[in-house]
Amino acid sequence: MYIKHKVIIAGAGGIGRAAGLIMAEQPDFDCEIFIGDIQLDIAEEACQWIQKGASSLVNIESFEIKQDVVSEHMDYILKSADILLDCLPGSEAPKMAAFAKKYKLHYVNLTEYVDETNQILDLAKDAETGFILQSGLAPGYVNILANHLYKDFVLQYGDQQVDHIAMKVGALTRITTNPHYYGFTWSPIGVATEYVKDAIVIRNGIKTTIPSLTETTDILIDGIHYEDDFTSGGAADLPDYFSGKVRNLDYKTIRYPGHYQWVKNQLAEIGSQPNPEIALLDKMKQVIPNVDEDLIVLYVGIIGKDVSGSIRIKERNLRIEPSFVGSHKLKAIQTTTAAPMLEAARMLLSGKYKGPMLQSQIDTQEFLSGSFVQMVFNQKKYRELV
Repeated sequence: MYIKHKVIIAGAGGIGRAAGLIMAEQPDFDCEIFIGDIQLDIAEEACQWIQKGASSLVNIESFEIKQDVVSEHMDYILKSADILLDCLPGSEAPKMAAFAKKYKLHYVNLTEYVDETNQILDLAKDAETGFILQSGLAPGYVNILANHLYKDFVLQYGDQQVDHIAMKVGALTRITTNPHYYGFTWSPIGVATEYVKDAIVIRNGIKTTIPSLTETTDILIDGIHYEDDFTSGGAADLPDYFSGKVRNLDYKTIRYPGHYQWVKNQLAEIGSQPNPEIALLDKMKQVIPNVDEDLIVLYVGIIGKDVSGSIRIKERNLRIEPSFVGSHKLKAIQTTTAAPMLEAARMLLSGKYKGPMLQSQIDTQEFLSGSFVQMVFNQKKYRELV
């Protein structure tokens, strides 16, 4: 049966407009798009950008998201739509989720913020529609891939002893310089926040917290030297799900060597002042450039023992670079964040899901084999999927 979905994108920044363009170019997903932003001119510009980049005419409309009131126009859109894709800053997520519940919309967000996620979980307990949370790259895709590889490991070797689930993602630049060895490829405040909030991990089978940036280690992926360390949010709900099932689990962010020492030096200067993420953000923005030519490095490893006691490992790593969607070249962080969100949206629009869902509850096979995910993470082009 033919269905044309009506999709709201809240937030017309890099991820929101990427999601709109990818939907417009996906041959098996017919949709009408409403893209809104707190600043109407940004939403209007995003509409024009999507239309210009698409290979065919896009049914798309812009609207303003007002801070304190719902305008007549926004009310009409909320009543008309099927789903709300929340690409606004994480602090706005509970408000957007409340709109979704009130207007009986499905809802997907990206935020790694723990407090806001818990608020939405409580809000959506009795919702009539589906709410998939933390469904970007990390949290999001990397957690689903880790859960999938864990299931493969157990199927092949048994679950006698899984020693470690390791998840690592880096949003990096192609070229970097000292002293910071970094360039902003996504939200600067998001970077600063994940550096100062605690990471949630599993140690010796027990869920616990560890201060971020307290275990910098050197790693080689495809022969390239990186460093990684704990940061907040990227593990999603896997520490809850795997507590008591695996010995250790953690998420680390990948960077070029030298970056974390520079960040630690800035944090030492900041000291114990309130809102350290804002102070760190100010220091970072003074010297770190915004960069368009980015790349994503991702690694997931499941380490344990088989029935004979031999150490076994299942692992996967990906390197994803900018790519063209329509006539626009999108950053790697745009495609790798938008595609998991859109796959989650497709799952909800099937009508099979209701209430809140976290990453551990998602059908890994259905998600990973979906065309939005396949297009980006298996490097397939749209027309190969027709």
